[in-house]
Amino acid sequence: MKKPYIIGIAGGSASGKSTLCDKLEKELNQYSLKIFHMDSYFKPEKERPFVAAPVTKKKYVDDNHPETMYLEQLFLDLKKAVNESYDIIIIEGLLALWDEDIYPYLNLKLFVDCRADERIVRRLHRNMEWGLSFDEISQVYLDMVRYRHDEYVEPTKWRADLIINGSSPQDKAVDMILTYIIKEMNVGTN
Repeated sequence: MKKPYIIGIAGGSASGKSTLCDKLEKELNQYSLKIFHMDSYFKPEKERPFVAAPVTKKKYVDDNHPETMYLEQLFLDLKKAVNESYDIIIIEGLLALWDEDIYPYLNLKLFVDCRADERIVRRLHRNMEWGLSFDEISQVYLDMVRYRHDEYVEPTKWRADLIINGSSPQDKAVDMILTYIIKEMNVGTN
């Protein structure tokens, strides 16, 4: 049985990871796809680590730390999916390039890069739609998210095969990525 082609999509909060994943999913719909959104692997809030903000010392549930997710379960689910009949598997999330068990499985490693000011504006819009206030969102971002981004997400950029500009339309990048994926999959069948 042919092994699936596995893609990891990482990047900061609100950088455009899900948007890129959705575009790839739409364009690759002729293939058997499995998508793992790392957000689906968050532990219940009571099981997540707490941390004091570096400056204010206010305590927060640490949603941007690797221990916040069931990474072991994601790895087990990935291994199971590898042995099923999928053509392509996509893992999308903040830490898609971080985990040492998952990383070796990735055939293509993508990092969606976007300036911090643009990410915070996007995060504000998104989280306010979820019912959070401007003050709640901005305080958590300024107290915690930006530090965890620098600690866990940003260092994985160097592990990417390709860094995508999350600030501009992704059409050209998607076209290039699709061409590359299809070429690589065809090479794998010869």
